[in-house]
Amino acid sequence: MNDIARLSLSAPWRWMRAGWDDFRASWPASLFYGLVFAGMGKALSQVFADAYEYVWALTSGFLLVGPFLALGLYDLSRRRERGQALGLRATLMAWHPNRASLGIFSLVLGVLLLLWSRASLVVIAVSFPDQLPSLGAFLEEATASPEHLQFLAVYCLVGGFFASLVFGISVVAVPMMLDRDTDGIVAALTSVRSCLENPRVMAWWACLITICTAVGFMTSHLGLVVLMPIIGHATWHAYREVVLPPP
Repeated sequence: MNDIARLSLSAPWRWMRAGWDDFRASWPASLFYGLVFAGMGKALSQVFADAYEYVWALTSGFLLVGPFLALGLYDLSRRRERGQALGLRATLMAWHPNRASLGIFSLVLGVLLLLWSRASLVVIAVSFPDQLPSLGAFLEEATASPEHLQFLAVYCLVGGFFASLVFGISVVAVPMMLDRDTDGIVAALTSVRSCLENPRVMAWWACLITICTAVGFMTSHLGLVVLMPIIGHATWHAYREVVLPPP
């Protein structure tokens, strides 16, 4: 059983500063991952314009695949920690040594995404049994009708449950599987314990990730090019500080 450190509320700021230092040290490779995140964000925004009823499910998918897409960023931080070269090519295969555990873990998160997608569509179908309104009409009705405000509350509650579940089992799980070659169950349980023993710190960390993601989207996705790599590097430092090394 891995020991979990008790953290102060200032810990996420340390992780972000360390993530910024890693980004500056490995910016050519880190920017590649940032551009991929920005491309995903652009695609998500296009879907929102054409079919907004799927946006929250796809946003969940965006956040869900983030830890796996950031594997290369974790590897860059680990390489910098070890004094190794910080090139892009080696990080593209960072998943290979523990591919079985990472594959099973990604399958579990994929099932959660499918459950959330189904739940979100069910909530929408129940709330709008006749016909889904256009985006403009929906936004207008949502602010004018108490029934639609209730729909938004239920929708956010269901989405918040799935988001919290995914965050709880994955916040340090993927970097741990990369670093220690552990299986998905041990990594997920360690991640949950990290949240249970540091609830305020992890809640603040989740808020910072959400804020950075929102800023990235509001800057026409340009912010994602830099902010997502910083968060990826910072997540590595979160894992290193939260999960104590074995004796």
